[in-house]
Amino acid sequence: MKRRVWVAALASLAWVAGAANADQLADIQKKGELIIGVYGSSEPFSFIDPQTREMVGYEVDIGKAVAQKLGVKPVVKQLNLAARIPELQQGHVDILAAALTHNKEREALVDFSLTTYVTGQKVMVKKTSDVKDVPDLAGKRVVTAKGSTMEVNIRKAVPTAVIVTFDTSPQAFVALQQGKAVGFVNDEISLVQANYELGERSKDYRVLPMNLSTEPLALGIKKGEAGFKKMVDDLLREMEASGAANALYEKWFGQQSKLKLPARSFKWDSDKISE
Repeated sequence: MKRRVWVAALASLAWVAGAANADQLADIQKKGELIIGVYGSSEPFSFIDPQTREMVGYEVDIGKAVAQKLGVKPVVKQLNLAARIPELQQGHVDILAAALTHNKEREALVDFSLTTYVTGQKVMVKKTSDVKDVPDLAGKRVVTAKGSTMEVNIRKAVPTAVIVTFDTSPQAFVALQQGKAVGFVNDEISLVQANYELGERSKDYRVLPMNLSTEPLALGIKKGEAGFKKMVDDLLREMEASGAANALYEKWFGQQSKLKLPARSFKWDSDKISE
């Protein structure tokens, strides 16, 4: 008899856990909208279109694809880097499409979708600088975005560098241009974009050879929402198989874009973790 009660109790707990995991999906569909947290200051991942004043970009499109799959309205909310995970944990956003690196430390805080982009982190300097590579930044002022893995990785790479952080990467880049720092740390794609936007002045800057890290980016999902995570991962696999994933890459990074980067070297069908 005791065994039957114990088995029944376990079954009840399993049902409750399953219901809890399904809660977010049900809540999103009930309210009829998906609140997508984006960074908003990192073209082409997410940025404000100067023509329409709307938030657009690679990760914005991915977030909107999730909303479309759910049959709900996408609502885009801009976040600063440090606020991304707390906003998700507190339920202020339903999903993060916000230049979020998948690493082991963050796995204790949020769940991650399959990898949606792979980039590296590097440092940009003025060509007039005597800095040849990352180790030469010892004792020098370096700027980057607050609450980012860039901040963590440059501190590891050059412990004696003077790290100054800003709420957004564009603010940090302005500090480099104004001579308030010797180096500016960002992901490689964003550095390419920043250099492109300099126009004629791009010849005055260069990116140092050394990679600080390889950064797999993924969507952030509230911890324990297994049903929502499965739905998102299944959608990403569908988009990979249909060619939609590659089309988004080409639109924002590849030959259809102003960056005209080579064909992508990753797919939306695996989990990658930054070491």
